[in-house]
Amino acid sequence: MSAPLSSFTNRATPHVLALFRIVVGLLFACHGASSLFGIMGGAMGNGSTLPAGSWPGWYAAVIQLAGGVLVIAGLGTRPAAFISSGSMAYAYFTMHAGHALWPIQNGGEASAMFCWAFLLIFFTGPGAWALDRLFFGAPEAAPAPVVEREPSAA
Repeated sequence: MSAPLSSFTNRATPHVLALFRIVVGLLFACHGASSLFGIMGGAMGNGSTLPAGSWPGWYAAVIQLAGGVLVIAGLGTRPAAFISSGSMAYAYFTMHAGHALWPIQNGGEASAMFCWAFLLIFFTGPGAWALDRLFFGAPEAAPAPVVEREPSAA
């Protein structure tokens, strides 16, 4: 990679991670709000809500809403992302994997994608613009180190 491009991507990494975190959190929170409050189509696409306390749907929706909001804000990002990732792994293996091998066949694409996206957020941290940094002094994700190459003799 050329030096100017590498320099730009290193500077942009924390901000791109923050945008990724915010978008993933917003989409996840929308799933929870839909199931809990019947908005945006509701739990089954018909405006319905899940009965309070019903297992596992209502609890999953609470994790989706709370986890999504915390990830959006960048507050308790790593624990929220870890729990959210685990809930989506659970959803995939209990609700989807038994129907067919591949996520495209069993309807589990969203669960699989959310699981891996939250796992990435757990490992990379919140990036820039996170409340974690204000309250806990958590550093934003450090950009990748730049490796200087010796000019080759031609």
